[in-house]
Amino acid sequence: MTVRAGIVVTGTEVLSGRVADKNGPYLAEALLGLGVELAHITICGDRPADLLAQMRFLADDGVDLIITTGGLGPTADDLTVQMVAEFTGRPLLLDAELEVHITAIVDRWLAARGQTSTPDSVRAATRKQAMVPQGARWVPPTGTAPGVVVPGTPAVVVLPGPPRELQAMWPAAITTPELSQLLSGANDFEQATIRAFGLAESELAESLRIAEQTIPGYADLEVTTCLRRSEVEMVTRFTPTTADTYAAVLELLLARHAAQIFSTDGTTIDQQIADLLQGRTIATAESCTGGMIAARLTDLAGSSAYVLGGVVSYADEAKTEVLGVDATLIAEHGAVSEPVAAAMARGALARLGADTAVSTSGIAGPGGGSAEKPVGTVCFGIALAGRPVVTHTLRLPGDRADVRERATSIALHLLRRELQR
Repeated sequence: MTVRAGIVVTGTEVLSGRVADKNGPYLAEALLGLGVELAHITICGDRPADLLAQMRFLADDGVDLIITTGGLGPTADDLTVQMVAEFTGRPLLLDAELEVHITAIVDRWLAARGQTSTPDSVRAATRKQAMVPQGARWVPPTGTAPGVVVPGTPAVVVLPGPPRELQAMWPAAITTPELSQLLSGANDFEQATIRAFGLAESELAESLRIAEQTIPGYADLEVTTCLRRSEVEMVTRFTPTTADTYAAVLELLLARHAAQIFSTDGTTIDQQIADLLQGRTIATAESCTGGMIAARLTDLAGSSAYVLGGVVSYADEAKTEVLGVDATLIAEHGAVSEPVAAAMARGALARLGADTAVSTSGIAGPGGGSAEKPVGTVCFGIALAGRPVVTHTLRLPGDRADVRERATSIALHLLRRELQR
């Protein structure tokens, strides 16, 4: 790769962890698609000296492009553009065309609120946002804060902090002449994602060691692996000249782990289940997962075509009164049991009129466990109309959040398996 970039995420709320950074991951993925190597993502608070230090660090590391997010706006502490001007050695100048553009946006907002005049403080704030480094190009704002592209070595792109605004403005930023010229030097390369369920990271690591020893050119691939949502994910980046090498690695992995690899084209379990549910309807009956399965199912657009609804039957009374679970089952086997999970799934089928149902009942912790049923015990039920209900019991590691998230992912994989039969 011949173009390297660094991202500086600004904001004390992000640095302190009060707000999760969504801009860094979005830009990382966007840069990858453009063939740009991302060298660093840094986070700093709303202190001018810290922002300057981050940009100087990236410049000293030899990046070709710096992208900043946040610190734009009308208030006195929105200082990113001023700091970028100082970093690039360019004076801040008023861009009259940009001032007119922002004024029109502000006037529309004020008119919508019934205001017929613009306060002097608002006009001053508008003028502040219309100040850009000399020779820079502004990017039309989604809100009132414009983006800025400053040419040079490194080039600097300044974008707003709200993810919705940043993502809307990114396409315009990369098509500016200054950035287009820089990005033309990026390499063409591809990215492939393999996802596996039930495969230990150590097993994958062993297979990749074999690939490294037996497949010529393996060192030219960029391979990263991680455990996410109880799945092992392997992302490989390669150029067209090393596509055959990646194909050989994929062949080796499928030969060793075909039973665990469920996706070689990057599709997620959620997307695969959406495809499998075409022409069907599904309902959920959840206890320990508290609606998380239903949330995953409805995250995808178009899910209203097959998701009928769900029941969070946390209390035993809800299991009996809403889902029709026989109270004697709970008394005899306990709420966390396969018979109850099966009855919950059957109840979801009957009460919501679906032909597919998934249920969970478990002990997420930290309390509530016993020697027979320790914390992390989760029972699953998968019901498809016309078939016996399939049940499973697993002991899941981790804290309460881990157990709930893992149970949700496992339920989806169990559902996929039954839908494919």
